[in-house]
Amino acid sequence: MTATRTRAHGARAATPQPRLRADALRNRERIIGAAREAMVEFGAEIPLDEIARRAGVGNATLYRHFPDRLELIHHVTLSVMDRTADKAECALAEESDAFRALRRFVFAAVEERIGALCPLLSDGVDTNHPDLLAARERLEGAVEALMGAARDSGQLRTDIAVGDLMVALTQLTRPLPGSGCTDFDRFVYRHLVLFLDGLRTPAHSELPGAAATLEDLRHT
Repeated sequence: MTATRTRAHGARAATPQPRLRADALRNRERIIGAAREAMVEFGAEIPLDEIARRAGVGNATLYRHFPDRLELIHHVTLSVMDRTADKAECALAEESDAFRALRRFVFAAVEERIGALCPLLSDGVDTNHPDLLAARERLEGAVEALMGAARDSGQLRTDIAVGDLMVALTQLTRPLPGSGCTDFDRFVYRHLVLFLDGLRTPAHSELPGAAATLEDLRHT
């Protein structure tokens, strides 16, 4: 994809959209939800007519909302980031124990399959688009608030940051290559518990390097 096309896509996505009718808004949300699930399962190149079928809408309806694949990927990415931030904020607000809140968020983030969706950001999406930057900032702030509460309670080791947590979640939720690994979730949840145990204080080992932020991840 050329830089010109990427910039054009970013400009188009930034254009204010007219207010949708309730039925049109429901269709849009169904399409995004179906695309999120399909791209987790099959990758970003899944045929758009399959996404339309899963959403229960016609191809014309899908293209009316999302003129091309990049536009749809852009909104799927925003949806995942917003939903993940929602889960972090709810966990912090609703759990009285700070580490239990962090644990709840970790398992909720796994349900979003963020590891499987990360490759979408390398498929020509403008990662500096204002909407994505705002979503990333909100997500980082929500997760940092969770981790800060767990640190303040004396339960979370102090030598990690948001980037460390998100890298681990990404790796744990990225499906293994090929189709030979069945019942993948069984391993994910076992390893999540092992990972969470490693976040607790007192730490039993010294980590190499420095704690990673989400900004650090953007430049790796």
